[in-house]
Amino acid sequence: MAPRSFSFARWQPEIVRLLRAEFAGYSWRTGQRDLIAGLTVAAVALPLALAFGVASGSTPAAGLVTAIVGGFIIGALSGASYQISGPTGAMSAVLIIIAQQHGVRALWIAGLLSGMMILAIGLLKLGRIVNLIPAPVITGFTSGIALVIFIGQIDNFLGIKTPAKDRSAEKLLGYFITPLPSLNWSAIGCGLIVILTMALLPRIWHAPGLPTALVGIGIATLLSWGLNLDVATIGAVPSGVILDDRFIPNASDLQLIQHLIGPAFAITLLGAIESLLCGVVAGRMTGKKLAVNQELVAQGVGNIVLPFVGGVPATAAIARTSVAIKAGGATRLVSIIHSVALLLSALFLSSLIGHIPLAALAGVLFITAWRMNEWHSIRFYLRHRLKGATGTLVVTMLATIALDLTQAIVVGLLVSLALFLAQVAQLNVNVSPVDWAKVGIAPDVEHDVQVVYVSGPLFFGSVNQFVERVEELPFAETLILSMRGVPTADVSSVQAIEHLWSEHAQRGGTIYITGLQPPVRRMFERAHLIAAIGEDHFLWSADQALRTVASRAGTTAGARNVAPPTDDSRGSIPFVIAPAG
Repeated sequence: MAPRSFSFARWQPEIVRLLRAEFAGYSWRTGQRDLIAGLTVAAVALPLALAFGVASGSTPAAGLVTAIVGGFIIGALSGASYQISGPTGAMSAVLIIIAQQHGVRALWIAGLLSGMMILAIGLLKLGRIVNLIPAPVITGFTSGIALVIFIGQIDNFLGIKTPAKDRSAEKLLGYFITPLPSLNWSAIGCGLIVILTMALLPRIWHAPGLPTALVGIGIATLLSWGLNLDVATIGAVPSGVILDDRFIPNASDLQLIQHLIGPAFAITLLGAIESLLCGVVAGRMTGKKLAVNQELVAQGVGNIVLPFVGGVPATAAIARTSVAIKAGGATRLVSIIHSVALLLSALFLSSLIGHIPLAALAGVLFITAWRMNEWHSIRFYLRHRLKGATGTLVVTMLATIALDLTQAIVVGLLVSLALFLAQVAQLNVNVSPVDWAKVGIAPDVEHDVQVVYVSGPLFFGSVNQFVERVEELPFAETLILSMRGVPTADVSSVQAIEHLWSEHAQRGGTIYITGLQPPVRRMFERAHLIAAIGEDHFLWSADQALRTVASRAGTTAGARNVAPPTDDSRGSIPFVIAPAG
């Protein structure tokens, strides 16, 4: 046998294989498509980057740098050709709480820690683990984040300053219990211009890819600047990608790190979920599958670099990615071109950008918060009256605005777990009268037999219900437990059946167990339950058990004793299978 040849191709990094496939046959026409898509995405990303920088508790410049550097590095290393990364609304809701509690420096440290965590998940190929989070928890968390963003921008929209709070719920309550400062109607006007432009312009002028946020901000800025309105503005924006206000490590950071493990975990979880969810949505639009673990490697590397240039944590952005796809983008050059375009804006338009009113950015964030809700999922839960999913969504949403965001995720997971256990613990225990004629047996004497049909998982959550239901039955000399509808069983169920068998034997009765599924039988064998009760008491069907009872009692078969042994599920004895939830 010839020795196997060594292939370097098998050991190529994932990114190399992706790039080769992506740029095979790249042409001038494809480059034109990427250029147009990149410039289109930049027009959409510019106002969002500035707005999310403010919403993160940092500065507009930090948001712009995040879009430039994050878009370039993460886009170049991404697990797909279509991902556009940068600051996002969901991430900003997490970051502003960290900034309020620990300061802006904590954003850089938490971002660096989360970058390391995301990189580790990608390198260890554990990307699929985020799929374990239930959809209602993600939907509720997203809605809660939308509320956090909305509440956080009320001050800027109204042109006022109210005391900062650690929790969004406290901040919202403060607007109702504390007298407000005088409202700045000029600021409110600027915010309304942006809101109305973003909401109404697409209905009036149908132009796919039109950067309505940029148009609205442009109108508000020109009016504010031209009329010399008394409104707060962004201020000076540095014309570069390395900010003076950036992360430079020092010894005091060690004391801060211990307080940021939880927030860093929240950033990691949110960044991974949002990036992979973006990949799923974009993958459906393009028909190209996301390389999950490579995407996480890219997100990890990007978020490790960002603090050192003054940026905030980034993640893949569904809205910007969708714009890139709809604009005809073909490769990851779209993300790189969009970053270069934003850099040129920072270099040559920084003085103009500095005149943008904060209220205008608040208007952008109001619309963004509304749109980021997963309305299709919410309508689905309500339309189909899915009480468990709706309850999980509402609890997670309220926990997001009332608690720490890490705690909100934990609360959502616990509620989902409790509902899941309650659903799978529903056990169906039915008792059927024995119709001897139906199974083709003509007994000479009347037998005291009960057949109990059990369906649903038999585990610690349902075993008490099972035992109580069986013990409520009047005593019968022979008890047949038909368990074909039981897919799984645990050690609690073994102990319960052993208890029933022991109690029944002490009263002079006997038990037969029929229709065991392979996983259940293996559990009973490992626990030596079959050996204890006797192999001859474990049969294929209730019919077979009835025949055994009749034959052991000396019953002779008459003319009607002609039917062959049948499966419980074929209708010879009524068999009920109840859904597990």
